[in-house]
Amino acid sequence: MAPTDIFIYGASGHGKVVADIIRCSGHTLAGWIDDKPNTHTYTWEQFCTLHPRATIALGIGENTARESIAKRVLEAGYYLPILIHPSAIISDSAIIKMGSVVMPLAIVNADALIGEGCIVNSGAIVEHDCILDNYVHLSPNATLAGGVHVKKSTHIGMGALILQNIKIGASSVVAAGSVVTKDVSDNILVAGIPAIIKKTFCKDN
Repeated sequence: MAPTDIFIYGASGHGKVVADIIRCSGHTLAGWIDDKPNTHTYTWEQFCTLHPRATIALGIGENTARESIAKRVLEAGYYLPILIHPSAIISDSAIIKMGSVVMPLAIVNADALIGEGCIVNSGAIVEHDCILDNYVHLSPNATLAGGVHVKKSTHIGMGALILQNIKIGASSVVAAGSVVTKDVSDNILVAGIPAIIKKTFCKDN
């Protein structure tokens, strides 16, 4: 992507890391949008009035909120960029879709597919032929072996390891440090070595 002025929606800790990627990639951080505004941020209404056309990066770590904000941004006619830190290693055959962020030292290998609005966090590894559906979050140093499929809005915790060809259901959580050796259903929390079910979430959570 050519050098661009980019605003960030979400002035959180995650937003700070996105800001670093913007700067390191040769773009300009143009400003911040937040639902809890201060003197350094725009409200959404202020932003839409002052900047009817712009590029907006997602600075929100939580999956459901990130999806909601992405829909708001797109419905208003704004553009969601793909942001990749210069130190990340991305295969030429990998596909990364709009609104996704790949952070420092992450690896995305051959024929992997990263959906819309995903986060591949610092040092995370997405091996060959993996699929991340939309709005997945891989925490720092999470590792997906080849052929793993992570469904929509799931969070893989820091340092978790998912073995080859495993399927992880939608809106689930894999706790930090877990080793997943078998498929995981939708709407559950798994943890441990090997990972086992610890909690079931209500479907509307």
